[in-house]
Amino acid sequence: MAEQITLVASTGRETGTGSAKRLRASGNIPGVVYGLHTEPIQVSVAFRDLRKALTTQAGMNAVITLDVNGESVLSIVKEMQRHPVRRDPLHVDFLRVDPDATIAVEVPIVLTGEAKNVETGGYIDHVLYTLLVDAKPGAIPDELTLDISEMEIGDSLAVSDLVLPAGVTTEVDPEEAIVFGQASRVVEEEEVEGEEGEGGDVEGGDDS
Repeated sequence: MAEQITLVASTGRETGTGSAKRLRASGNIPGVVYGLHTEPIQVSVAFRDLRKALTTQAGMNAVITLDVNGESVLSIVKEMQRHPVRRDPLHVDFLRVDPDATIAVEVPIVLTGEAKNVETGGYIDHVLYTLLVDAKPGAIPDELTLDISEMEIGDSLAVSDLVLPAGVTTEVDPEEAIVFGQASRVVEEEEVEGEEGEGGDVEGGDDS
């Protein structure tokens, strides 16, 4: 389940592009705290501490207790703006959360097991990597696992095949596919060539 972390959020920062650049140059990231019918608060957090907070098993779903002027604010990172090339964080949005109310978050889907019957003549095509779920902050799973070891070529597994932890639900279509067992292109081409050869006409010999 999501790990709780404390992060100091300083207030009183100036807004604007120039101020944001100076903050980042000093090792801090500008951000905002909003939600639960409260006025947004402009804050800044230390880049090193933010990176540490988001590199736990919970990843971007880490439940973070922000220390805002001595007030403890339970939150999650709702959005992270990054540099398009360097991928450095440019701005972070913290969403206030109620520990007793469900929130919608994307949770990674991790495949487990080895699909030996697929891999002998094909490959696993993983098409859905995250699932949007509803859960209370303290019950957000770090990941959802799906066992593919019994899959055959031509099989597929869907959202309905996931086992969600207690207190976690999803409104995603249960028939939405997560993974397919696909035949390799070489095998498919060989089968087509074989079928063409089997059905061909044989020309007769010389009648003379």
